[in-house]
Parts: sequence; C-alpha cells; structure tokens
Amino acid sequence: MTAPPAPSDTSAAPAAAAALPPVVLWTRALAVGSIAGLIVLGVAWELWLAPLRPGGTWLALKVLPLAFALVGLLRHRLYTYRWVSLLVWLYFTEGVVRAGSDRGLGASLGLVEVLLCVLLFAACGLQVRWRLGHASRPGKAA
Repeated sequence: MTAPPAPSDTSAAPAAAAALPPVVLWTRALAVGSIAGLIVLGVAWELWLAPLRPGGTWLALKVLPLAFALVGLLRHRLYTYRWVSLLVWLYFTEGVVRAGSDRGLGASLGLVEVLLCVLLFAACGLQVRWRLGHASRPGKAA
C-alpha cells in the first residue's frame, strides 16, 4: 500500500493540465493574458502614461475588479468566466469613449483597451460555451 501524495506535492498539477483539451487551455491563456494586460494598461494609463490629471489619479483603482477576476480565472472557475464576460463591457465602453474623446496617446490607449476587451470577451465566451457544452457528456473533461 502506498501513501497518498503530500499536499505540497505538485506532480498531479501538470497531469491535470495535460488532460484538459486544447480549446480550454488556449481560451484560458487568452483570458488570463487579456485580463492581465487590462490590469497593467489601466494602472499605467492612469498613473504614468496619460492620466486625467498630472501626477496620476485615483481612477487607477478601476482595475480592482479585474484583479479579483484574475484570481478566479487562474483557479479555472467557470462562474468567474461568466461574470467577467459581462464586466468587460464596462471597460470596453471606457475604451471606446476615451479613444474617441482623448487626443494623442490617450486615444491609442483607448484602442488598445478595446482590443483587449474584445479578446477577453471572446475567450470567456468560448470557455463557457465549450465547458457547458461538454459538461453533461460522460467521459469528457470539462
């Protein structure tokens, strides 16, 4: 009889990740990358690149919901993918407004924010659709 692996043993994690279908891995990587990009962009934009007021503003705190969402995405929680696909439209709207109203760097950053939001929404939508579509099928990993 062998002893069960210790809680700190991480050898099971790569095996579990390898068992996931490629679509789940790709959409997860795209979602995590997009949300991380939105977090970095939001903080850099409001503190250094093109803040509303010189010296930065408290508007940089707008990325806090994204930071909470990043934790859920890293834990691979389906519920997080679902609510992030709704939350992302607030950031999309901000990007469209600032791309159309700001000048120079602010407008370019707005377009980058819009692109990251579209990528995040697509990744979340594909992740949810695939996992819910395959959850009821026996023998399929979801």
